[in-house]
Amino acid sequence: MVMPITVLLLTSIAVSVHAGRVGPLNSGPHGFSEILYTLTSEVNTNGSAFGGIGANTTFYNLMGSIAMLVGRYGAIVPTLALAGVLAHSPTLGASPGKMRTDTPMFVGLLLGVILIVGGLAFLPAASLGPIVEKLSHGKFF
Repeated sequence: MVMPITVLLLTSIAVSVHAGRVGPLNSGPHGFSEILYTLTSEVNTNGSAFGGIGANTTFYNLMGSIAMLVGRYGAIVPTLALAGVLAHSPTLGASPGKMRTDTPMFVGLLLGVILIVGGLAFLPAASLGPIVEKLSHGKFF
C-alpha cells in the first residue's frame, strides 16, 4: 500500500499548492491527469512526465525526489524485513486450516485481491480527469 498512498498523497499536495497547479500547461481535469500520471510514474519508475506538464520546476523536482525515494525504499525495506522474518521462521506441516500456495485457487484469489485493491486505489482518481473533461465539454458521443 506504500505506492498508492504515496501517489495519492503527493498528488493531493500538488493540486493543493500554487506551485503544483502552475506546472500543467492544461488547466482543469486534464491538468489533474497530468499531475497524477507524472507522480505515479515517478513513484513506480524513474519518472516520465505526461505531455503538457512543465515538470522541470523546483516544486516538481522536489516532489519527484520524494516520490522516487519513498517509492523505492518504502517498498524495499519492509519487503526485506519480511523476508528476514520468514527466513528464520520454522517450516510448519500441512493442516486443514492452511491454504496451499501451489494451487490455481490461491493464484486466482491472489490476482483478484491485487486487481481489486489496485482498482479501488487508482480507478477513481485516474478516471476523474477524463470523465470530468468529457462532461464539461457537453459532447457525449
